[in-house]
Amino acid sequence: MRRAWSVLLAVGVLACGEKIDRELSPGGFIGAEVVTPRPMPNVVLTDAKGAPYNLAEQTRGTVTLLFFGYMHCPDVCPVHLANIAAVLDKLPEEVSRQIKVVFVTVDPARDSMAVLAPWVAGFDPRFTALTGSDSTIKAAQLAAGLLTAEQDTVTASAAGTYLVGHASQVIAHTRDGLGRVQYPFGTRQRDWAHDLPRLVEYGR
Repeated sequence: MRRAWSVLLAVGVLACGEKIDRELSPGGFIGAEVVTPRPMPNVVLTDAKGAPYNLAEQTRGTVTLLFFGYMHCPDVCPVHLANIAAVLDKLPEEVSRQIKVVFVTVDPARDSMAVLAPWVAGFDPRFTALTGSDSTIKAAQLAAGLLTAEQDTVTASAAGTYLVGHASQVIAHTRDGLGRVQYPFGTRQRDWAHDLPRLVEYGR
């Protein structure tokens, strides 16, 4: 899976050309700094083993990239995950091991852990896949300052296929649990490579 997405990403790089350098944020990040950072949502979800996963507690003290998406997403989710995985592989181990990536499905009806967990692990086995009830997942999105995901009824078919409209940004939480920087769809690998070590060092 990772090889396939590496090819797709390489094609995307060639098609889009070099990214124009942007002015860094006040904190030295390429990502967009949040004016009023929100804490990690204090909700209990379910991990790949079926165990409760308290999002706030189990990410405390760790740089965490929080992303809401779904397995059948045609572009945003797999591209984000593949880019992050590729960069983590290239970073020094002492940096990458201090970063968690948490993927919360917004399509729990189709994304059972039997299919979601191996899909997420296919990008990087260190990534954490989470699910939960519709109400808990919506509460988590709102607590993170995001619009809640909605099923696109226009694309729904009798076969049960459909798209889901969802927030496309990844929220980077620093060790203090605050979501300080957001990364939109289109964030390049070199942007992640620049910012991730700075997120690890933030507040030290």
